[in-house]
Amino acid sequence: MSRDTLTHILDLARWAPSGDNTQPWRFEIVDDQRIRVHGNDTRDHILYDYDGHPSHIAHGALLETMRIAASGFGLTTNWTISSDGDDRSPTYDVSLAYSPTMVRDPLFDCIETRTVQRRPMQTTPLTETQRQALINAGGEGFRVQLFESLGDRLKVAGLLWDSAKIRLTCPEAYPVHKEIIEWRARYSKDRIPEQAVGVDPATARLMEWVMQSWERVAFFNRYLLGTVAPRIELDLLPALCCAAHLLVQPQRPPAHLADWVHLGIAVQRIWLTATHLGLHLQPQMTPVIFRWYARAGRHFSTEPTLFEQALKLSGDFERIANATPTDDLGFFARVGVSHVPQSRSIRQDLVALMKV
Repeated sequence: MSRDTLTHILDLARWAPSGDNTQPWRFEIVDDQRIRVHGNDTRDHILYDYDGHPSHIAHGALLETMRIAASGFGLTTNWTISSDGDDRSPTYDVSLAYSPTMVRDPLFDCIETRTVQRRPMQTTPLTETQRQALINAGGEGFRVQLFESLGDRLKVAGLLWDSAKIRLTCPEAYPVHKEIIEWRARYSKDRIPEQAVGVDPATARLMEWVMQSWERVAFFNRYLLGTVAPRIELDLLPALCCAAHLLVQPQRPPAHLADWVHLGIAVQRIWLTATHLGLHLQPQMTPVIFRWYARAGRHFSTEPTLFEQALKLSGDFERIANATPTDDLGFFARVGVSHVPQSRSIRQDLVALMKV
């Protein structure tokens, strides 16, 4: 196959989702039938990349996107992993081959249109067709739960309200929040543009000023109810204004890098299926991540009360999901019908993502 074909596949694959648009991968075209993906994770400087697993989930989403993209050119993909001991820099070798029976995956056209909708959506209930398609998209090895009733959405809203307090008062999370937003922007190649964050312009201007230093953040949080406005706009209202919340649970807790990659494959299939059904989706992973820390006994902050809050959050989450403390809760999101977002994270140009 030609290098142009491989380049077209990578140009589509780069649209795979990653936490805060970090794009933790670089590409190398090894030969006419093999692409090497050099993965990385951000655990050393991003609190939310717990042991690199959210990045590993993103790697899985990338591999699934590559598979779907390749189907549009009559190609199959097969991949293998090689990794060092702590999985910080895994390498994925993707082999491609022509198949005379290959048909273009129906999710192909959704690769570039899939996006995040952080603003409130309609509360129009899912149809039975939509519901079953989302549940089935997880595939073998994964259970997809949907929380659709007003009562369920109220419970999730409370969960996200509490999770947001941890997120916004954690000094270790502040550097992440400071860096991930590209202020006064509609699009961003490597961050989240301000207009896609989900707050009104006045709140955005206040956030931009306050987030210039942790001292300002701490002062506003302590004396001026600084967490209230963003929690209402970014967590409470979106939690209530959607069709459902969606939880993906691996039937077997992930133990190896490949398990996290397969979770990412399932997540991307579900997300693209939602797009195919005319739905939008927004990940809401902080309750999952803080629960990972809490259930592992990992104190993630110098502020001791935050760990206790994360423990309580974990119990609340487990009651909502009818889960035990040892169950893995892999991916959490809300889904619903909405207008197409007018602002979004885009991606770095392919040339910038090629390994030199």
